[in-house]
Amino acid sequence: MGGTHVIRALTPETFPAWLALAEKHNGVWGGCYCSYFHGDTAHTVKDDHDGATFKKRLVDEGVAHAALVFDGDQAIAWCEYGSPEELPGIYHRKQYDAGEENPAPWRITCFFVDRDHRRSGVAREALDGALDLIAQAGGGEVVSFPNELVPGKRTSSSFLHNGTRAMFEKAGFTFERHIGKSKTVMRITVPPAD
Repeated sequence: MGGTHVIRALTPETFPAWLALAEKHNGVWGGCYCSYFHGDTAHTVKDDHDGATFKKRLVDEGVAHAALVFDGDQAIAWCEYGSPEELPGIYHRKQYDAGEENPAPWRITCFFVDRDHRRSGVAREALDGALDLIAQAGGGEVVSFPNELVPGKRTSSSFLHNGTRAMFEKAGFTFERHIGKSKTVMRITVPPAD
């Protein structure tokens, strides 16, 4: 990790900083509040709440996980991760499921970086933070679905909600296959923390 950035888990205590970052960007991805990949829980139905309230309820229930990158008291990025039960709503789900022979207990589904901190390596800090938090939770296999960029074609970072294949490869993930037009399936095994 570089600079003065610190990684903290998304918890009821850090939720206000997470919410401030989301609200600075109009709820992120058109008001998603990083809830697109989440499903309903036994206590909370997505359609019964606005995005911010739904996410808060999941955090309070302990079924919403993210590594938050802090610059001082301000959250400037996050990497969402969790179990497939917590994050069932992945893109190209049928294609992914049809080719999945070894379901991982963890998945990484979403990144968001403050517009004032983009293209500075903060997404990678968030990814490393998520892998550290997964190690602290016992480790295991982690799968993710980053985009594979077309060489020479400019892509807006706003379309890279799950990062790039290159970033995941640099973090030690192994490419498995393509799903959809530009998504990949990548995997890493995270040992448990000491």
